[in-house]
Amino acid sequence: MGVLRPERMTKVGILGWKDDQARILTVLHDLRLAQVEPLSPEALAELAPERGTEMQRTIGDEALRFRGLKSALPAVPVGAPRRFDTLDDILAAAKTVPVDAEVGDLTRENDRLLSEQQATDETIALLEKLSFYSDRLDLLSGESFLTFFAEGDPESIAQLRTAIPASADAQLLVDPAGGRCLVSLRRNAADALARTAQVGGVHLTSLPPNLKGTARDELENLRRRREEVLRRRVAIAERLGAIARDWYPLIAAIDEALQIENRKVEILAKLGAGRSTFALEAWVPSRDVPRLESVVQSAANGRAYFYSVPTDEEPPTLMSNPQGVRRFEFFIRFYSLPQADEWDPTLVFAIAFPLFFGLMLGDWGYGLTILLICIWMIAGFPGAQHLPKFGRDFVKRIVGPQGMRQLAYALIPGCVLAIGLGVYYDEFFGYPLFLHLFGYHTTFDPLGPSEVGLLLLFAGFVGLGMVTLGFVFGLLKEYFHHHRRGVVGKFGGIVFAWGLAFFGLCVLHAKTLGVLTAGGDSITNPTFDLALVGVVAGLALMILGEGVQTGMMSLIEVLSHILSYTRLVGILLASVVLALVINTIAGGLFGGGAAAVAVAVVILLIGQSFNVILGVFEPGIQGARLIFVEYFSKFYTGNGRPFRPFGAARTHTVSSVNPDGASATPILQSPPG
Repeated sequence: MGVLRPERMTKVGILGWKDDQARILTVLHDLRLAQVEPLSPEALAELAPERGTEMQRTIGDEALRFRGLKSALPAVPVGAPRRFDTLDDILAAAKTVPVDAEVGDLTRENDRLLSEQQATDETIALLEKLSFYSDRLDLLSGESFLTFFAEGDPESIAQLRTAIPASADAQLLVDPAGGRCLVSLRRNAADALARTAQVGGVHLTSLPPNLKGTARDELENLRRRREEVLRRRVAIAERLGAIARDWYPLIAAIDEALQIENRKVEILAKLGAGRSTFALEAWVPSRDVPRLESVVQSAANGRAYFYSVPTDEEPPTLMSNPQGVRRFEFFIRFYSLPQADEWDPTLVFAIAFPLFFGLMLGDWGYGLTILLICIWMIAGFPGAQHLPKFGRDFVKRIVGPQGMRQLAYALIPGCVLAIGLGVYYDEFFGYPLFLHLFGYHTTFDPLGPSEVGLLLLFAGFVGLGMVTLGFVFGLLKEYFHHHRRGVVGKFGGIVFAWGLAFFGLCVLHAKTLGVLTAGGDSITNPTFDLALVGVVAGLALMILGEGVQTGMMSLIEVLSHILSYTRLVGILLASVVLALVINTIAGGLFGGGAAAVAVAVVILLIGQSFNVILGVFEPGIQGARLIFVEYFSKFYTGNGRPFRPFGAARTHTVSSVNPDGASATPILQSPPG
């Protein structure tokens, strides 16, 4: 399990006999430890690329067949997984499934009936609106004219009547209730009518053909036909259910087995082949290399040659943090995946982000509200269907359901910290609730001048610590990559940051050039001198390590990044002041009549809801920004290549690897082809 670093990766090669190829690929698939790569040029110089066979086409055709069968049948409980020892066993089992023709006929008939049902429903809905027309429907169609049903507000219908050109010879039958009419006109004027209706906001619908009787008669016929269609579709569903009970477990197992064979076929293009041998190369987590070698040798009966591949290629990245920290990998992937040879910043993010979020929120009313929302998100948004559609669509545009859950998990620690700070500050939606209920009086006022100064000082030291930590990681990265000047530049950044911080403190406390003794002599202030030396030495080291231009730019960057952390206090104070303003305005209205109280309640609900939304977005966005920009910029490159191992989990078939990771009883599976 990696902490602060992605998993170390090793590139390995496997050289084996073609007779063992299928077994080796099967255990590689089931272990899901190896990202198979195209064979290196050095290996291809000795081997030819693996070529496809006719058997691979058979596998693809059968996989397509069973994927269609599985999707056509309703899912039923499958029971115990099935074992297929060879590819021939899979294909033999596939031949025993005789339901293709019947399932295909039933599915096509059901699709046709569904289309008919939908068209019938639309026609019924249209005819129900034609109650104002009592004549035969076949009188509305002819060789030289068309009839449309128009629907809109009464004003739009009236405007449509006057906007139709006279050359169209249009005839309108308007519903006395208003908002609907039938429009009959020449066929060559249909396009002009459509344009006119679109401009006027009128919806046009062409009348279905082959309607002979009155609307009432046709409605009876259509409703009767709809009932027949529904009965037939129910019968089809019952028959498909009966077929599924008999065949779905086997079909699901064969489908899964064929999908695995298909995946094995897809990576054959990355392999090399001799007359009777094959070779593959793959990236594997270094910790899993011995296990992989053991399982491969067991599957090949000890006949495979397993070796490390020396390479200068950039390995893929596999982050492997502890369970609690792993929740925050979502943010790192959202920003950029680390490269395999640089620091994994997830652990620091998992500590710093909740701290920043809680500090900027600092109210136990807001913290508790957001905590409950997070729990609701993790539970799967129960009751979300009752929320306004606009709100649901807005949230979906920001991030998907899975991303929302990951965000909720990440916000919970920050909400707990915000609740704790809010209790200490006695801030409940900006209101001192404990003071009025229990007489509790906190000694800390977030808006007090001395407290604001203390908070700013604390935020400055947090910024200094984060910037220093970023430089430390950057220094170590440069050291491990043997960039000596980079090490000097990063160390200079640390010295400059601390010298600048204490220089600023000395200036703020008027301890700059020196102090006077009782005898009137002036002596130097050692803190100021040390800070000044740090500023000059740090700047010199940055210029020496990174060059004049980059070093001078780093000077401004370090100062701005440290000061940027004062936004921790700024956002906290903005939230407190906004809540105070909302409560003050609403509180002034509670002394009035019923109307004033109602207005006060509306102000409280809307204002505090707005502040809750700000309490999610501002601390969340700004907290992440302080890490992504001010911290990452000192060491983080990103743009890593994700580790995508070959394989997938089995559900309906038996794995070739035991739960302990060892190879199961050797599977006598012949290679494809």
